[in-house]
Amino acid sequence: MLLNACAGTVAVPHPVLQTAQELGLLHRARLTADAVDQDRIDSARARSVRVIDRWVATWMPVSYGTASLNTETVGMVIDRVAEFSVTAYATLTGDASDDEVQYAWRRLAELSVAYGDLAFDITAQRRRLPDLVAPQPDRDRRRRG
Repeated sequence: MLLNACAGTVAVPHPVLQTAQELGLLHRARLTADAVDQDRIDSARARSVRVIDRWVATWMPVSYGTASLNTETVGMVIDRVAEFSVTAYATLTGDASDDEVQYAWRRLAELSVAYGDLAFDITAQRRRLPDLVAPQPDRDRRRRG
């Protein structure tokens, strides 16, 4: 479902899949964007990553104290899946060599498997995620006031 979302098809109305679709669109736009637009796109990607990370922090079970720490948030991983997905599809329509096509698709396949393992480990509470979710402005105001 995640790969379909990154390719532009959200089969299930789920906030993570909808945001993954947005990331795919942003990565496609980035392929032909100039430097100014790339900065705007990268800012939008960062916001999308935070949306996913907030959803995960809210809805996923808290891991056990002995759980291994993952080096990236789920949002960061999904952003890379979207990037690798767009890159892999781009090799099919461009003038990429056979080696470049195979590399792009192998890289996407490996990351997809790793994402599946991560999702399973998070659900099983065997892996914990870094707490990199930026505070929301209105949440901060409530704490102070």
